[in-house]
Amino acid sequence: MNVLLTCSGARVDMVRAFQDVLARGPHHGRVFVADAGDISPTVHIADGAVDVPMVDDPGYADAIVSGCAANGITAVLPVSDLDPVILATLAPELRDAGTVVFLPTPEVARGCQDKWDCHLMLTEAGLPSPPTWLADATDPADLTFPIMLKPRMGFAARHIYRAEDAEELAFYERRSPLESVYQQALDGTEFSIDCLGSLDGRALGAIPRAMLQAKGGEQHKGETLDDPQLVDLAVRTIETLGLVGPSTVQCFRKGDEIQGITDINTRFGGGFPLPLAAGGRYPELIVRMAAGEDPESRVGQHTPGIVLSRFLSEIILQRTPSGLRTLPNER
Repeated sequence: MNVLLTCSGARVDMVRAFQDVLARGPHHGRVFVADAGDISPTVHIADGAVDVPMVDDPGYADAIVSGCAANGITAVLPVSDLDPVILATLAPELRDAGTVVFLPTPEVARGCQDKWDCHLMLTEAGLPSPPTWLADATDPADLTFPIMLKPRMGFAARHIYRAEDAEELAFYERRSPLESVYQQALDGTEFSIDCLGSLDGRALGAIPRAMLQAKGGEQHKGETLDDPQLVDLAVRTIETLGLVGPSTVQCFRKGDEIQGITDINTRFGGGFPLPLAAGGRYPELIVRMAAGEDPESRVGQHTPGIVLSRFLSEIILQRTPSGLRTLPNER
């Protein structure tokens, strides 16, 4: 029972969580990572690494397929927003070889990544979405400010700007290199819901958290909530769209009104330690599903009031003629 986490970067917490599950059993195995370069922290924490080029390299997909075959990978999950569409497209080929990709269909994965397609997908599904317009097809004079300028294909909260008027919007547009959308700025409170969907798109988990502090799109402080309205929104989103595996639903709420879903990430959220500490058991459920089990839903069984306060840590490496080796981290 070997797990592959792609574009793993610095997410040592995720690697260790799966290592813990596989060490406890009953499904034993190893955790592999795929990340370009040899100094990513996860490469030195995981049990093994799959050699891959950069995601935009034409050989990336083939490297994933061959890496899964060579290492007996049973489950594949993306860690970032860089490759979910690629992996979802590979899912049938990998499934035939005995590897489960924990992602929805390529169409849904692409729809969750593209801000304009996501707005259309949510609207057509009867789920709440803020008013959104294509930037190159909309006259700013027709907008009601404040407006958010967002790249259609966003990553790590880059090139997202809030404009209070048309002049400020034009200023930000001149500095954004990406095709963008306009989205109505919402004045409610932002929440994230860490979700897990079964292989047939059934909700297995939905754990809301307050966004107390975030930097660069990554949550640094947060708290799990007892919030049936947010749980219900997440369950409807999972089961309406057919979300498979981990996902994060972000929304704004003002009073008792859900103003709109602003993002759906088809991966574990940046606040991953929170649902884990709150009893979500997502890595365990993923391993069980990859082993052919059909676990019962744990929706509503998490512990509220679990608080995340994140800090920096590191591993120290030394480059030698035979490669990098890990040095003791002396304090």
